[in-house]
Amino acid sequence: MTQDKSYTTEEIANLLRISKLTVYDLIKKGELPAYRVGRQMRVDAADLEAYKARAKGAYSRQPSYMVPPVPQEQPPAMTRNIIISGQDVSLDLLANELEKQEDSFRALRSYVGSINSLIAMYRGEADVVSTHLYDGDTEEYNVPYVRRLLSGHSYLMVNLVSRWAGFYVQKGNPRKLGSWEDLKKPGIIMVNREKGSGARTLIEEKLRQHRITGREILGYDREEKNHLAVAGAVARLEADVGVGIEKASFMVGVDFIPLVRERYDLVIMKKKENELLIHSIREILSSTSFRQALEAIGGYDLTHTGEVMYETP
Repeated sequence: MTQDKSYTTEEIANLLRISKLTVYDLIKKGELPAYRVGRQMRVDAADLEAYKARAKGAYSRQPSYMVPPVPQEQPPAMTRNIIISGQDVSLDLLANELEKQEDSFRALRSYVGSINSLIAMYRGEADVVSTHLYDGDTEEYNVPYVRRLLSGHSYLMVNLVSRWAGFYVQKGNPRKLGSWEDLKKPGIIMVNREKGSGARTLIEEKLRQHRITGREILGYDREEKNHLAVAGAVARLEADVGVGIEKASFMVGVDFIPLVRERYDLVIMKKKENELLIHSIREILSSTSFRQALEAIGGYDLTHTGEVMYETP
């Protein structure tokens, strides 16, 4: 029966031909009732049909059986959905801690790259975004990009963690890769990250600094959507090298050549409705329990965790 069927946010996005961020925005605004099953958000088929009817301007003409009761799992009316956008596992920990600390928040996760996360924030489709964007002209992380993409907005940038980025190479590093210049070696096959990700921005900026073009590197057009997928391609001998963070190399079983200590920051808009959110996140970042959880994962430098890296007036 239609009333018994439910969809994931990804399935809703495919059915409506919209992005997952737009689905989260509809949930956040209360236009599309949703509830949590484990780590997934789900939407009942009847609620989806009711939303589509409203969108067509025909909601008032629908028979009463098309409007199901609000599921018991639906959060209280005062609960605010908070979309946390980014791909690192530290954000999953942050989302869990935020819900435990504040009953008034329900954390929704969006797993997209740094630039697309910032664009979503600009559009009002994300509340907390992570970014690790390297600028080759200033040798600085994040601030130059956030200034450009959020021009005219007031925001706070606080450090979550720092971590090593570098090369994934096969065990023993048989191709003797140790620098960006080595990507020009004859026959080297690379696996890339998707456009808009922090890793892809790092790659493009470093190649620009070393006057290397993508067409000089075999496999440059092959894109993967996360660090584990890149490391996995190297582990399966499908590529000689990929760029990502150190932690994934341990999980997959490839060697790692550290090249850049990157800063992984959180960005939150400074507005009245976010005052409690900012306070809660800063408390979490300074808490012993959260730091211990990050240390247990490994691969993070917590020296500047919780420190404000940049703030607009």
